[in-house]
Amino acid sequence: MALPVQTQMKYWGFATAGFLVLMWFLGDVILPFVLGGAIAYFLDPLADRLERLGTSRAVAVAIITLVALLIFVVMALMVIPTLINQTVNLVNLAPQLFSDLQTFLTDRFPEIVDESSTLRKSLISVGETIQSKGGQLLESVLSSAASVINIVVMLVIVPVVAFYLLYDWDRMVAEIDALLPRDHAPVIRHLAREIDATLASFIRGMGTVCLILGTFYAVALMLVGLQFGLVVGAIAGLVTFIPYLGALIGGALAIGLALFQFWGDWVSIGLVAGIFVIGQVMEGNVLTPKLVGSSVGLHPVWLIFALSVFGALFGFVGMLVAVPVAAALGVLARFAISQYKDSRLYRGLADEDQP
Repeated sequence: MALPVQTQMKYWGFATAGFLVLMWFLGDVILPFVLGGAIAYFLDPLADRLERLGTSRAVAVAIITLVALLIFVVMALMVIPTLINQTVNLVNLAPQLFSDLQTFLTDRFPEIVDESSTLRKSLISVGETIQSKGGQLLESVLSSAASVINIVVMLVIVPVVAFYLLYDWDRMVAEIDALLPRDHAPVIRHLAREIDATLASFIRGMGTVCLILGTFYAVALMLVGLQFGLVVGAIAGLVTFIPYLGALIGGALAIGLALFQFWGDWVSIGLVAGIFVIGQVMEGNVLTPKLVGSSVGLHPVWLIFALSVFGALFGFVGMLVAVPVAAALGVLARFAISQYKDSRLYRGLADEDQP
């Protein structure tokens, strides 16, 4: 005989509370394992496809590992140093940019930015703050987030965890399936398939969209001749998973830099703006419909809310698990609503009143 519903809810509540407490206390300790699990989940369809082509799981994982290692070496030798140098130069140049903006406004709008103007004082204050704090902030971020120990941990533990999880992925799924409560196994499997479909559409699809758009923005901006084009493209591609935000932030940053660099050369400024227009057209009409789909089930507001809450509660690890948890909660919420609409609580006596 199955356990009463109240008892089951108690057990599941204790399990959920234990998971949240574990996340709270472990924090960044489990970061490499979360990243490794995300990489394994992302690459599992590729490994399955290689298996269908006739290779064993071990050979498929070995092929994926070698290709990933080759890509990492190329990135480490060509892209990453340039990205770091441009980021540092952009931070160092920020005070000069604000000074140029102040001069620009002073020359063209003297009635707005006179000596006693609040806007002028604000620009001066912001420029001085960036000049005094910008380098210190960058050094503190780099020293805390990219210390030698953390780099070693990320470069060693994450690939190892991803390799073993990818190799044993199907076996782990089968083991978890065998541990499901027999009475609820069909419903749990159904919900798990919906969650997996949502995550596959969003994470794998949007990850590919972010990579394509980030590469497009970076290469196009560098071809136009925009300074820091690689950084702007990386930023725009990174936040593309939030609709319109990537193009908004990247476009504002790129056009702002273009105005200072190409002032008077309206063709170059128009090319920079046109790059982001083309990127938005590609994203909205080609990339997102093809790679993500039209019914992912993750509303942008819900996604931003989940990122904010989990980031505030659990830090960077919370932001990493925010999207999967948001997708799972969305599927569970839709399931609960469908159950509610089929229940007596919602229908009442309406069905009995009908002839």
